[in-house]
Amino acid sequence: MWTLFEPVHAVTYFAPQGRAAFEQAGLRGFWRGYFAGRAAPLGPAGAAVVGASFFNFAPGMVARAIPGVWELVSPEEALRARAAGASQALGALLAGQEAAAEAAADLLWRAVGELDCAGRVLAAANVALEGGSGVLGRLWQAATVLREHRGDGHWAALAAADIDGCEAVVLRCGLDLRREDLQPIRGWTDEEWDAARDRLAGRGLMGADGTLTSAGRESHAAVEAATDRAASRPWARLGAEATAELATLLLPLARACASVVPYPSPMGVPEPRSAG
Repeated sequence: MWTLFEPVHAVTYFAPQGRAAFEQAGLRGFWRGYFAGRAAPLGPAGAAVVGASFFNFAPGMVARAIPGVWELVSPEEALRARAAGASQALGALLAGQEAAAEAAADLLWRAVGELDCAGRVLAAANVALEGGSGVLGRLWQAATVLREHRGDGHWAALAAADIDGCEAVVLRCGLDLRREDLQPIRGWTDEEWDAARDRLAGRGLMGADGTLTSAGRESHAAVEAATDRAASRPWARLGAEATAELATLLLPLARACASVVPYPSPMGVPEPRSAG
């Protein structure tokens, strides 16, 4: 399900309509829009809170945007910009698929239901917002709630495995992503990156060449399995039959949205695919 709802959410970052909406609100540059839009449900939070919530960004990178963005826009203005940009992006990407989008939005909100957000700050902050305006706004907001719910659980799984934010990025690059792609967009310095690699190597999770050992692969797989378990309640609530129906509805929508999302994804999500 993650591969299917994540591209719907991600249009706010990657679609030109999403970026333009943030720029029109006064947030020039990709990262101002990203940090303001994603953090806005938390209110005018400072860098420490946003960094903790986002988990794998270097504190220095967070501090370059937060709290400065709140001098440019209020959280309420950032929320309006992200909602408008997401709806405009989905309108362009999903033209002709409005009926499927409406049915998918209804099922996604059924999955959300009375979502238990204990320990999941970003999910709780998004649940507290209104459910989105119009069919495409409802679709995007439901996908956003579920992706932040899953993400909060993922950070908890990493913390439980004693893997910090920089180590999480280094670990993933040792599996299937490239350092030169991921390090700059998470803001870690070479010194921080190399120190994280050395800590992982000292635990037997990574070799000297930066690739994962068998123990590292097992550790990564265990974190992913824990993340999936922590994300399972919405789908258990929805039930197997309705979840399968939703997957069928979402697949063409996700593939359309994925056309503006880079793959391999910096978010780590695989391309949308059929469960079959």
